[in-house]
Amino acid sequence: MSFAAELPIYRLQFYLTANYPCSYLAGQQARSQVAAPGGLVDTVVYSELMRRGFRRSGLHVYRPHCDHCRACTSARVPVASFHPGRTQRRCLDRNEDLELRLKPLLYDETHYRLYRRYQAARHAGGGMDQDDREQYRGFLLQSRVDSALVEYRLNGELVMVALMDRLLDGLSAVYTFFEPGLERRSLGVYSVLTQIRLARELGLPYLYLGYWIADCRKMAYKRAYRPLEMLLDGRWQGVAAESEKCAV
Repeated sequence: MSFAAELPIYRLQFYLTANYPCSYLAGQQARSQVAAPGGLVDTVVYSELMRRGFRRSGLHVYRPHCDHCRACTSARVPVASFHPGRTQRRCLDRNEDLELRLKPLLYDETHYRLYRRYQAARHAGGGMDQDDREQYRGFLLQSRVDSALVEYRLNGELVMVALMDRLLDGLSAVYTFFEPGLERRSLGVYSVLTQIRLARELGLPYLYLGYWIADCRKMAYKRAYRPLEMLLDGRWQGVAAESEKCAV
């Protein structure tokens, strides 16, 4: 038996889910390729899976594997080369009064209530606006990798929470939710910018942004973080601004 066969990633199995309604493209059916058993997916293994286009939701590690669509493309920012644009610099200035705190993955009722307000305002009718506490815990507070919550507070009041994973080669922005009614602050943008900064401070080369779909308005914001790299044809490649609209 080869040495490679003893490494955990080579002992994983991958299976396809049944079709389910796509969350991003109306009228489309989606499938996922899921890594199992989940107990083998620690930070080291997950770092390699991320480089191959996987993501996690709670304890489930997956990547899109649809029958007739390849729209989902993994994206990441090389943090050493990133320089905020004018709009992003304004966002940093507007939010310099926020206090950041790193927290472990522990349940906090204040976090949950903010999550419910965010879902009701931003994703009403999508199902997640009805998540109870156990569903919230399963989605955000279960992890087998090195994960943390970032709290953002304004004058002591919680206004945003970001879940991130620390990988061997970067940070992964998993999920962010924030107080409705503070649109002028562009809190989602600020969350990405602070995670880019944190990755740089930690000496990590990348911030992974998840999937990008050209025809999904929810994901259009990812084009603003340049230079941007995408996983195309099995290789991470820099994407020129003029080709971004057709990269997926």
